[in-house]
Amino acid sequence: MAGDKDFSKALANIKVPMLILDQKWHRLFALGGKPDEVKSLEAQEKDLLEREASLKKELKDLKKVKENLQSSVMTNMEGTSDLVSKKLDDDKRLLEECLERISKAEDELLDLPAQTDECNRNLMILTMDYCYDKLRTNSLEADEITEWIKDIRIQLKKNVIRKKNREINNKEIYSYMHDVFGMEVLNLFDMQNGDFNLNIVDDQLTEAEEKK
Repeated sequence: MAGDKDFSKALANIKVPMLILDQKWHRLFALGGKPDEVKSLEAQEKDLLEREASLKKELKDLKKVKENLQSSVMTNMEGTSDLVSKKLDDDKRLLEECLERISKAEDELLDLPAQTDECNRNLMILTMDYCYDKLRTNSLEADEITEWIKDIRIQLKKNVIRKKNREINNKEIYSYMHDVFGMEVLNLFDMQNGDFNLNIVDDQLTEAEEKK
């Protein structure tokens, strides 16, 4: 599809930061943990970066050895003894080996950035897939919770009305009991049946006293 090609082309022109060196990238997986595919690419990218650092150090050391060998070769070029001649041959052989190792290391170093960039881009794509999936999941769950809250609010409003009705009914019952039987009788029965809302009763007692 044309859209996919345009997306891939635009993506190819974007400079992607080295993800495994970014602490905020690691924080993207703080809650759910990294998927196995992400862990695998992360390990691969780490190996590539470590290899690059190792090659750079190796090259630095090899170039020092090369300089020492070249100096030794130049020094022993005019020698005539067998010992000097053997030393010269050994240095030439070591210099050739050193130059070969330098060439291989430099060739590998030339290839590594492209490998690391490809790995890093694949890691970016996996990361984006994970993050957008998490965003969709979180959005769906948030919508479900919103609906639950709406339902609970409706139930809450209904229960508030029911609670108020029960309190009014208690108030009426206690008031009528007071009018029919009197406070002395109520006090006796209250001591035997005190497992109801005393706050409501206190209000009703106050109103009953005011009616006298």
